[in-house]
Amino acid sequence: MVPRTEETITMTLPANNTEWGFFGTIRLHADQAEAWELAMATIQPATGCPEAAVRDFLDSTHGRHFADDVANGLFAGLTLAAAIDAAVARWMGWTISRRTSRDTGIPHGLPYLTGFVTHCEIMADVA
Repeated sequence: MVPRTEETITMTLPANNTEWGFFGTIRLHADQAEAWELAMATIQPATGCPEAAVRDFLDSTHGRHFADDVANGLFAGLTLAAAIDAAVARWMGWTISRRTSRDTGIPHGLPYLTGFVTHCEIMADVA
């Protein structure tokens, strides 16, 4: 992961789903605004997906699950940035299974995080 400093974090797209998804879930464990900025700044370069796609992912049910993974890192004693880095690394290490591919249309073998960020981008375009 690219080390982040205060100067490297820029304002990103705001959450559209402040009650649920990542933003709503992480509020129970960390500062929402800081967590949102860090998650956006970490997921976008890791997946190579557009910022709007990352926002759509974080606003989704998958974003809620991602927040749960970040919270697990916080419970283990990691800093917020380290917990987000660990969650991104874990989700990038998993791959889309054949069953998930059949159910969602996401290509089999694609990194899980990239697959679901892309899936959320496509679903937003369809809606």
